[in-house]
Amino acid sequence: MTVLQVADVRFGYAGDVLFEGVTFSLALGERLALVAPNGAGKSTLLRLIAHELDADEGSVVVRREATLGYYRQSHELSAEGDVLGAFLSGFQEVVDLRKALHEAQHDVASGAPKALETLALLQDRYHLAHGDELERNVGMLAHKLGFSDADLARPIVSLSGGERGRLTLGVVLATQPELLLLDEPTNHLDLDTISWLEAFLVGYRGAVLVVSHDRAFLDNVCPKTLELGSRGVRSYPCRYSEYVVLRQDDLARERALAERQQQMVSKTEDFIRRNIAGQKTKQAQSRRKMLEKLDKVERPEDIWAVAERVAFRFSPALRTGDMVLEATGLAATRGQRRLFAGVDLLVRRGERIGIVGPNGAGKTTLLKLLAGRGAREDNGEVRRGTNLQDGYFDQHLGEVDSSQTAVEEIRRVRGDFTVESARQYLARFRFWGDDPLRVVSGFSGGERARLALAKLLLEPRNLLFLDEPTNHLDIPAGEILEEALLGFEGTVLFVSHDRRFLENVATRIVAVRDSVVEVYPGGFRDYVSAHVPRAEPEPDVKVAIDDAAKKREYEAQRQRGRTLERKRKRVDELEKAIAVTERDLEGMRTKLRTAAGDAWEELAKLAEDEQALAKKLDALMIEWAALSEELS
Repeated sequence: MTVLQVADVRFGYAGDVLFEGVTFSLALGERLALVAPNGAGKSTLLRLIAHELDADEGSVVVRREATLGYYRQSHELSAEGDVLGAFLSGFQEVVDLRKALHEAQHDVASGAPKALETLALLQDRYHLAHGDELERNVGMLAHKLGFSDADLARPIVSLSGGERGRLTLGVVLATQPELLLLDEPTNHLDLDTISWLEAFLVGYRGAVLVVSHDRAFLDNVCPKTLELGSRGVRSYPCRYSEYVVLRQDDLARERALAERQQQMVSKTEDFIRRNIAGQKTKQAQSRRKMLEKLDKVERPEDIWAVAERVAFRFSPALRTGDMVLEATGLAATRGQRRLFAGVDLLVRRGERIGIVGPNGAGKTTLLKLLAGRGAREDNGEVRRGTNLQDGYFDQHLGEVDSSQTAVEEIRRVRGDFTVESARQYLARFRFWGDDPLRVVSGFSGGERARLALAKLLLEPRNLLFLDEPTNHLDIPAGEILEEALLGFEGTVLFVSHDRRFLENVATRIVAVRDSVVEVYPGGFRDYVSAHVPRAEPEPDVKVAIDDAAKKREYEAQRQRGRTLERKRKRVDELEKAIAVTERDLEGMRTKLRTAAGDAWEELAKLAEDEQALAKKLDALMIEWAALSEELS
């Protein structure tokens, strides 16, 4: 059952078109990854779907009576009330009854018979509304997102930014909407919670549209990928890592087709110039008419090409000694809770050490101690090696002054830079045109992260401390940072929950969990194999228990049965279509081999048809393979 239909949507700001021709649909049970570089309009498209913005052209239709849940990066959440109240906010009847119950419990202290009667009545109504059961189920969901039973009573105003992000995600998930929009849902989650969220979404009955720069998350959750460009979308019935390969094949084929057409056009125009007034005038006129009617094949849009123009290059630095850091007896306590104690760690030149663990376990605290930025009450000693030139990247981007322009931020570090040389340097980090002259307070999270890295790399470094360096970077920037770190001749210690980044960069893992710090000698995959249990999909958290929810479940079961039958029929159709297309393609290629060399019109038409058939066959094979895997 289709929940969302987007048809030929166009949107722009101040006359500049952000994207146009965007068309796709989403059905119950489908999970779709929406990918593009930062600034391409992914979040804008989600806002259009949520009807927070109006399209300039086209239509966005969400099925009537379908519920919609939208998790935004901005974490817009009321500061009133407590955590449990926020989780229950999608169930207004229960919220109202809960508020009335609290007031009645306060009034009953008077001992008045009327107050006791009111309390008993409200308790009965709360029970009939399944408020107790709802609270239990919401408590389970909250626990999965890292909130303890005690946290449920905390006022929202006391939560950190990361806690608010997790609470906002939980509020959206609790209502189990039929259409779920998730904009960077993993930014404030630790590895354990990300694993749980993946299992939750894989078993989710509604339609899911995800924007994320977490490649592992996209691979594990979304079997379909939608690429957003300025001229429309490209749809791939495969996971992100497969899409990366297939799109390159598509681009190469489309570029070749455009070039072949241009070669044909150039030769035809040359023929027309030479023969328009000669004996072959009629042929020249005929070819001119053919060119006028020719559908021009445009070069394909490569949306990642500009995004990949980031240059994270390290300035030459001194060579350190083999021993970079030697930590002994490190210990830290926050409030009444001990984070860790008795930590010994020897860091050698060239190592890239990834620090992992649950939120609040003390990962950033440990990184700060190793960097010499610990609190006064922390204990232990860190002996530093020789010739160290270290730099620190703060996940909260505190090294960046929001009141300054990007150029001013660069010149704070390098006073010898002119404005023009600062702008040239910033261009390496995708700050072009007037961007370097903008005030940082107007920057996106990704722009601030790139500026913070630009400042970090202004001076020679041979020891880097990085706290969640990929949190705000889009996928190309994160991959370029990976490559730069792999070629870095110094030493790196970093905190991250990005599994691909950890897999590709870390040579050793330090895990902080339950007040214990353990060191794993291998990379991240070795750590996962040795420590992290494989997450099994869990049953959905059942928070909607009214008659309408039961009816939706019944309809969903029927829909799953119909969907399964449609997929089986589609596989049969695809197998027949593949056989026919393979025969047609072989016939077309035979014609191409035997066509006369000077028959430009025929050759052009045959080449265009051959490319179209080849692309059609690829699409059929991809869809067949994906469906066959699902059915198996």
